Amino acid sequence: QVQLAESGDGLVQAGGSLRLSCRVSKSSFSRSAVGWFRQTPGSQREFVATINTDGRTNYADAVKGRFIVSRDNTNNTSYLQMNSLKLEDTAVYYCNVGGTYNRFIGRYYPIPPWGQGTQVTVSA
Repeated sequence: QVQLAESGDGLVQAGGSLRLSCRVSKSSFSRSAVGWFRQTPGSQREFVATINTDGRTNYADAVKGRFIVSRDNTNNTSYLQMNSLKLEDTAVYYCNVGGTYNRFIGRYYPIPPWGQGTQVTVSA
């Protein structure tokens, strides 16, 4: 069973930065695409960013130019660097590993399991 552990949660002021980490217990991590998602109460989980095995990335329009997704295959970890944070970025953030990456449209399709998520709160 793959396990994912997100970390880096915190409270930050609008305009600030935060970096999230996702540590994965998957020996084939280097051969797996990674997706980041977020969810607010009462809403569906939405796509944020993805990074493929070759380092190719794609972002939701809402975060493009502000967020950067990366991966460290040596440590089985993915990172989400979030800059210029806005109030609307407040959410629980989740990572997902091993889903399908469609390189033609840059879309990531997640599969179970999910981690416990990490809370990001942006204040005015």
